[in-house]
Amino acid sequence: MYLNLIQLAESFGVSERVVEGWIRDEGLPNTPDRGRLLFDRAQVAQWAATRGLAAQAGFLAPETPALAASLHLSSLLRAGGIWRNVLAADVPAVFERVVTALPGATPPVRQLLGQRVRAPGGVTIAPVGGGFALPHPSTRITLGRDSGAVALLLLRDALPLADTPPDGVPVNRLFFFIAPSPRLHLELLARLSRSLVREPLRERIVRGAKDEEIIQAMEMVESALAGAAKPEVKS
Repeated sequence: MYLNLIQLAESFGVSERVVEGWIRDEGLPNTPDRGRLLFDRAQVAQWAATRGLAAQAGFLAPETPALAASLHLSSLLRAGGIWRNVLAADVPAVFERVVTALPGATPPVRQLLGQRVRAPGGVTIAPVGGGFALPHPSTRITLGRDSGAVALLLLRDALPLADTPPDGVPVNRLFFFIAPSPRLHLELLARLSRSLVREPLRERIVRGAKDEEIIQAMEMVESALAGAAKPEVKS
């Protein structure tokens, strides 16, 4: 999995300039790609561990009690729904339909979000490899803890992107999400990125399993991640 400069800066809670300093002065591993910098997640994690750095949010973030208490991916996925055989050209319309039906949000907020995701640059597309991407609204908004959604879009054709994904695999599976708050946005990004490398969730999505099978797999992954996050009790 590769991260771009913005995603990496968000993960450590620092500015992009700080990350550039790490590259220059601390040997942070990176891969130049057509005028941009990409970072391999595993290499970054190893580099950070040797320097005692801990990610604060995003793709590299540790699990937090607040996330476990506030966000349940399976419930958010039921709210956003699973959309099949979506044409790439229809993706913006699906995004709009998801946010304008957002549970827990007022009609004016839903309308505002619909306008934002339809606007140029209103959605950030974050490819994560293997044909998957995690699109999300570019502008964060505080909705309230009972709001938020995750929608899985299974595309009929590849999504056109400004830059080719780092692994070269066309993107045709999207987890579009909107979080209750800017802080939970980063935590939700971290949880989704971890979930996508876990089985049976990934396998069921790839083979086009039924909606309920995918949601059940999401529940299993959540349970496994929650168990891994619990500290060991020493006798």
